[in-house]
Amino acid sequence: MPLFDRRGFRTDVQAAERAIIRFVGVDPRPWFRMPFGSGAEQPRLVDRLGELGYRNVGWHVSGLDWHRRRTGRGVEEAVVNGSIARGDRTIVLLHTWPDATAAALPGIVSRLRAAGADLVRVDQLDVATDLSPLGDQRPPVH
Repeated sequence: MPLFDRRGFRTDVQAAERAIIRFVGVDPRPWFRMPFGSGAEQPRLVDRLGELGYRNVGWHVSGLDWHRRRTGRGVEEAVVNGSIARGDRTIVLLHTWPDATAAALPGIVSRLRAAGADLVRVDQLDVATDLSPLGDQRPPVH
């Protein structure tokens, strides 16, 4: 994201928006996650997102599920241990495509609920929750 000029940034975000609406049938606004978290600490990029009707959502814990050698058990352990260590209002980053993510979800949900967690969607977070780009466990940018 930080490599785009103003027009390229707008074009890329709007193209993604159209694709999401076309294939999912839902407008993704106002939620947006900078790919790899790249540029999330740059106020000018966050401001550009705002101009397009978006709010960047960072994360505190990642299952690192994007890594092709990651197992469901590995994703589960990373998410559960990281979430419990961080505590309330932890935002977890997971992706939809890896098989490891699907394998990890039942264990993540049951273990976090057993630990007392209330699991909610981003749009259910209370207004005081910090949605800034935190990325305590960001994957490396390639």
